[in-house]
Amino acid sequence: MQHRPNVIPRPFWSQLPPAAGAAVMATGIVSVGLHLTGYAVLSGILLVLAAALWVLLAADFALRLLRDRSRWRHEADSPPALTAVAATCVLGTRFSLLDWQGLSETLLVIAVLAWPGLLLVVVRHWTPRMPGAVFLACVATQGLAVLGATLSAGLGVEWLGYAAVVVFWFGIVMYVAAFTRFDLRQVFTGAGDHWVAGGALAISALAAAKLVLAGRAGDLWNSDVTGVLRGMCGVLLALDVAWYVVLAVAEVLRPRFTYDVRRWSTVFPMGMTAVAMLSVATAVEASWLKGPGQVLLWIAVAVWLGTAVGAVTSTERVRSSARARGRSGKRVRSGERGRSRERVRSRERR
Repeated sequence: MQHRPNVIPRPFWSQLPPAAGAAVMATGIVSVGLHLTGYAVLSGILLVLAAALWVLLAADFALRLLRDRSRWRHEADSPPALTAVAATCVLGTRFSLLDWQGLSETLLVIAVLAWPGLLLVVVRHWTPRMPGAVFLACVATQGLAVLGATLSAGLGVEWLGYAAVVVFWFGIVMYVAAFTRFDLRQVFTGAGDHWVAGGALAISALAAAKLVLAGRAGDLWNSDVTGVLRGMCGVLLALDVAWYVVLAVAEVLRPRFTYDVRRWSTVFPMGMTAVAMLSVATAVEASWLKGPGQVLLWIAVAVWLGTAVGAVTSTERVRSSARARGRSGKRVRSGERGRSRERVRSRERR
């Protein structure tokens, strides 16, 4: 009788696609928003969750690189691979707000090392009519600008601010390039990542606000540069809000309630829009933006909770299905062993 080797089930986190990195981005940015509005305990809880998931995904990323190089190359070619850079920058920004600058610097170095290679590979595989994940090229780039500007202000390092402003403008170019490849039908047909079309503008507005604040802290810019950056804060935020309205209306007209891992890419733009609005309010001294920013933050928290419930339910469903298949397989193997023993006894009687 042929014996089948026992198959050791892989942990659920090792089977997650690159798009799962958006869960770290979403959780991290909502944590930033709660920190900015004074909800330290809730912010801390979400930070722990985001950091734990980042560690799991980073470990899986490294293991795939070492043990499953073909799968790693295939996934590195896709736009969601850039969530690795964006998630690292979001976490670094959050840690910087806690004044853990050494850890933030380490995360910046990791993001800077990963960014150019992933960006080049992803952009080379762009095609016409792509989903919203195409805008992750902008999000990852602006994530570097946000973290660089934040550390420039926190550490008083001028060159980080100068580097961040260059990266910021490159991020704007990446947004325009991505928009030419975006399939606008995704607004009504996308599974969640179509929201990144607006989220990329939100993180760009946040980067502009952080650059204004970095310039104020370190006297980096003259009045002309400061004026341009302040103007970009307003323009980018207005465009982001316009996208937010369009996307929200599309969700009402064509509801999509089934859980999909790409729904984390809906939570992230919602949270990022709230954080951008709160940060721009400080950067351009427009306190009236803080009220709408807080409203949008709590909407993002509600959507985060709904998506988290969907993720847990989906994971449990997959596990239950795997257990059922395992029990079914055991019954089949048990039946085969029984029939084999019966055949042996029959031959012995003959």
